[in-house]
Amino acid sequence: EKPLARNRYECEDLIKTAKEHNAYLIPFQQSFFAPYYLKAQEIVKSGVLGKIMQIDITYNNFARRWDWQTLQKKLGGGIYNTGPHPIGLALGFLDFDKDVSVKYSKLDKALTSGDSDDYAKILLVAPKKPLIDIEVCSNDANPAWNLKILGSRGTLYSNLKEYKLTYIVDGENPEKPVQEEFLQDENGNPIHCRENLIKHFEEGEFDPQAVFTGATERVYREIYQLILENIPVTITAENAMQVVEIIDRVHAENPLPLIY
Repeated sequence: EKPLARNRYECEDLIKTAKEHNAYLIPFQQSFFAPYYLKAQEIVKSGVLGKIMQIDITYNNFARRWDWQTLQKKLGGGIYNTGPHPIGLALGFLDFDKDVSVKYSKLDKALTSGDSDDYAKILLVAPKKPLIDIEVCSNDANPAWNLKILGSRGTLYSNLKEYKLTYIVDGENPEKPVQEEFLQDENGNPIHCRENLIKHFEEGEFDPQAVFTGATERVYREIYQLILENIPVTITAENAMQVVEIIDRVHAENPLPLIY
C-alpha cells in the first residue's frame, strides 16, 4: 500500500530483504493506470503542447476528517494518505529523474481535528524538466481539475471525468515580429496586442470509477505477469521509495506541533 514506508531507510530495508529472500516487493499505486493520467502522458509525448513548462497536480476537496489518519503518531495527514498519488504522478511526468528536488513546500492545518496536515503545497523541479506544482488541500471548495499542463503551444485540463485540450499549430498563425514603437490602429490611436489565433480543441470523457476498477485490475494483472511470465511491473519499489523521499523531505521542512 502507499506509502511504501515511513522513510527512505525503511524502503531500502524492505527492498534489501525482498532481494535476500527472492521475494517480490510491489507497491500498490493504481493512479499510474488511471485513464486521465495515461491520456495526459499520451498528449505530452505527442508534442502537440510543445515544450512542457509547468504541470499542476491538484488533489483537493472541501471536507473535514477526524479519524486516526489525522494523527501524526499514526503517520496520518494529507501527504501521507493522499499525497502518494499526486507525488507519484509528478515523478512519473519527471521520468523518476534521480535529481528531482523539493524547491518549495508548505504544510498547514485547515479543517482537520487531528494534529497532522490537511493543507499541502509542494513545488518539484528537475534539470531540464517542467516545474511541478502539487496541492493536497481539504479547504478547496471548487476543485475543478486534477491536472493542468502548460506547454509552449497549448494547455491541457483534466480530471477523473473529462479532459479539455487547446493548442495552436506552428505555421498556422502569422509570425509577429517585435515592434518597438507603440501599436496603433488605422486612426493612429494606441492599442494593445490583439489577434484571433487559429486554435484547435479536443475534448473527451473518462469513466470516473476506472481509477478504482480498471486501474486496480491492471496492478494485479501486472503482478500475475511478473510471477508467471517475468514481465517487470510498471511501478517498482524503487519508484515508490522516491515518493516516500519527497514526503519525508516535506515533513522535515514543515514540522507541525505534536498535540496527540
